Amino acid sequence: MRQTILLALGMMCLLPVSAKQTKTVRMKVIETSDVHGHFFPYDFMERRPLKGTLARANTYINKERATYGDHLLLIDNGDILQGQPCIYWSNYVMPQDENLAASVINYMQYDAETVGNHDIEPGHKVYDKWIREVRCPLLGANIVKAGTTSKTSPASPTSIYDGLQPYSIHIIDGVKIAIIGMLTPAIPNWLTDNVWKGIEFEEMTSCAKKWVKYLKEVEKPDLIFGLFHSGKDGGIVTDTYEENATAAVAREVPGFDIIFFGHDHQVHNEWITNKEGQQVLIIDPSCYVKNVAEAEIELTFKKGKLVKKEIKGEIVSVNDEQVDEKMVAHFQPQIDAAKAYVNQKIGTFENSIYTRESFFGNSAFTDLIHNLQLELTKADISITAPLSFNATIREGDVTVADMFKLYRFENLLLVLRMTGEEIRKHLEMSYDIWTNQMKSPDDHIMLLNDEMKGDQQRAGFKYYTFNFDSAAGIDYEVDVTKPNGEKVRILQMSDGTPFDEKKWYKVAMNSYRANGGGELLTHGACIPKDSLASRVIYCSELDQRHYLMEEIKRQGTINPQPNKNWKFVPEEWAKPAIERDRKLLYGK
Repeated sequence: MRQTILLALGMMCLLPVSAKQTKTVRMKVIETSDVHGHFFPYDFMERRPLKGTLARANTYINKERATYGDHLLLIDNGDILQGQPCIYWSNYVMPQDENLAASVINYMQYDAETVGNHDIEPGHKVYDKWIREVRCPLLGANIVKAGTTSKTSPASPTSIYDGLQPYSIHIIDGVKIAIIGMLTPAIPNWLTDNVWKGIEFEEMTSCAKKWVKYLKEVEKPDLIFGLFHSGKDGGIVTDTYEENATAAVAREVPGFDIIFFGHDHQVHNEWITNKEGQQVLIIDPSCYVKNVAEAEIELTFKKGKLVKKEIKGEIVSVNDEQVDEKMVAHFQPQIDAAKAYVNQKIGTFENSIYTRESFFGNSAFTDLIHNLQLELTKADISITAPLSFNATIREGDVTVADMFKLYRFENLLLVLRMTGEEIRKHLEMSYDIWTNQMKSPDDHIMLLNDEMKGDQQRAGFKYYTFNFDSAAGIDYEVDVTKPNGEKVRILQMSDGTPFDEKKWYKVAMNSYRANGGGELLTHGACIPKDSLASRVIYCSELDQRHYLMEEIKRQGTINPQPNKNWKFVPEEWAKPAIERDRKLLYGK
C-alpha cells in the first residue's frame, strides 16, 4: 500500500541560468513511530511469526540507503519502551544490559528520535538509562527541567531535561536541516507524578513558536521538520494544552516544512495551510511498524539561494518485506532469552477466555482481572476496562506470555476512596462512550463509527475501548434505551448488602485511570484533578501485571467464569442487538 501526496512550494520566476549556477539536492526522510517493542518478526505474546516490525522495515530502509546514500535521514517518533514482552524483559528482567530499544535504534543507525508517553511510563530508572544509551540525538523540546521555563521565557537548551536535546541539526550536501522533537504534554493526566518527577511538559504550540524563532535566528536552517509524539487533533483538551496538537502547530507556527508525527495510531498523509498561507506536510505511519512514513525532497539552489522546493509524502507498507536476517542474527541471543522468559509456566486455566466478550456484558476475561484486583487489594469495588480488542488466553498451561495478553500495560494498581454517587457517575460516562442510546429494537447497541474500523485502538467503536470501564463488587443494570447520564442503575453490593450513594467505598483501579486517564474520574465522577492524589489509599510498588502474575501462581489452577453482576437491559432489545453488532465488529 502506498499513499502519495505531492506539492511544489516556493517556485520563483527566474531567468535561465547555466548548470554551474544551479544545484539540485535530492533526499529522503523515513519515519517509524509507535514501535511498541515490535523489533523482531516474532510475536512474543502469541508465540508465532509476526508481520511488519523493524526487522522487515530495515530491509526496506537498507534498499533506500543504497539509492540515497548519505542523503537519507532515518527518524523515530517514540513509544518504543512498552509493548511486546521482549522490551519488558529488557526493562525489568535484564536492566543490567543495554536497553534493547537503545540497541535496536543504534544498530539501525537512526539519525534522531523523539520521546513518547510510553517511554516515560516505565519510570526514571528505565528511561534515564535508555536516554544515556541511545547514540542518536534524543529530542524533547517541551520536556523541561521542573521550574526552569515558561510560555513567555525564551528558548534555552539548558532548560531541557538531562540527556535530551530540543532539536538536532543535519547537513546533507550543504543543506542544513533542523528537526524539533516534542511530546504530548498530557503526561500528568495519565501518570502519577513520581514517574516524571523533576520534569515539566510544555504546551506544544507556544513551545514550537519559541524554538522555530530560535532556529531561524541562531541556526538559520534551510528546512525545519517536526518530530512530534502527538496526534493530529482531538484527545484531551484543557485550558492549558491539547493532547494531540500536530495540526494546531502546523497551522499556528509558520516555519515548518514537514511534521512527522504519531501517538494516535492512525495513518495520516495530508497538507495543512498555515496562517501565512504556506503548505505544511503532516505525516504519520501509524503503529507497530506495519508502515513507514517517508518524504522525498528536492531542493533547487541558484547561486546559493533556495529557489524551488518539492516535497512528496508517502505511507509505505513494510508488512510483507523480507526479514533482515542479518539483523535477526545479531539480536538472536536477546530473542532467545526473551522467548525463554515468556515461555515460563505460571499456572493453569480450566477454560479459555476472550477479551471480545467484554464489550457485550460480563466476561470471564475482564472479571478475572476484577476478581484478582479485589483479592489483591481487599477493596470493596473493582474498576477495569478491556485493554485489547480481540485477545484470547487458551485453556491449559498459562505462561508469562499470556500475562501480556491479560494485561497489556505496565500500570500500577491503586485503591481510591470514592462515594457511591461518584462510582455511579464514573460508570455513566463509561457506558455513554461505550453504548448507543437505542430508540428502536433495530438500533445499534454499541456506539460505532465506520471511519474507525482501521484504527488500532478503536477498531470500529467511536471511542477508545480502553476507557470502557465495568465494575465488580456491585450488581447493576445498564439501560441502553436511556439518554446519557441515566443508563446505570446500581442495585446492591454483590454480597447482597445495600449500595449507598452517600457512602465512601474503596475502589481498585489502575494508575492510568486513578490519575485521571480517560477523564472518567474528572469529567464523569466530577472529582477535581488536583484532588485525585488525596483520594489514594494504596499504590503498588511494582506494575499491575506482576501482581496478577504472582496471584495466578499462588492459586495455581483457575477456572475463570463471568461474575454475572451486570447486564444490558431491556434484554429483549439488547440481546439481538448484541449479536448484530458482534458480527459487525468481529465477523461471523
